[in-house]
Amino acid sequence: MLKKLAVATLAAALLAGPALAAPAIYTWTGYGLNVPGSGKCPTYKMTIEVTVDGTDVKGRFLQEGRTERNFKATLGADMKFKTTAIVGGGNKMDVVGSVKPGASTIMLDGYCLFEGKLTPSSVPVFPTN
Repeated sequence: MLKKLAVATLAAALLAGPALAAPAIYTWTGYGLNVPGSGKCPTYKMTIEVTVDGTDVKGRFLQEGRTERNFKATLGADMKFKTTAIVGGGNKMDVVGSVKPGASTIMLDGYCLFEGKLTPSSVPVFPTN
């Protein structure tokens, strides 16, 4: 009887297939750097959240006192992503990042430059809808 139970459990586990990995969440909070034509960037605080689910990359960012924005990208085999995000007034920011273990980074480049090391997180920074 015990042998039949063990065989049935093993068969069920094999039929279930591989377990799906949970999405990975990374965050960064910091201040901007000036770009040509700007002078207030070091006073702008930004929070960025990047969620990676397979090759799907979804990001949300919020400059203190502003509207939350987002971006989507596809993760390459080199663990990097690149896209563009629309910000206020229809302006754009270039988004470049990497989620390589030990070398995860993010950069938003537009009206200011926001860049830094992404930190793994077990919970989202922004509330989910």
